[in-house]
Amino acid sequence: MQNHIEKFRKKLHLTQEELATKCGVSRQTIISLEQGNYNPSLDLAFALKNALKVKKIEDLFQV
Repeated sequence: MQNHIEKFRKKLHLTQEELATKCGVSRQTIISLEQGNYNPSLDLAFALKNALKVKKIEDLFQV
């Protein structure tokens, strides 16, 4: 699954650590997500959507 987490994170000038804190996960989790090595749970996907101020989860992820 491809994602656009890094693009939206950088658009908001957030570090990986800041995004991780907002989502309640570790920086390593954000790194794994951005590299496409990890698929988030539904709860984490919603946390990412809210933290990155994206309207739909689908805007973050492509199957």
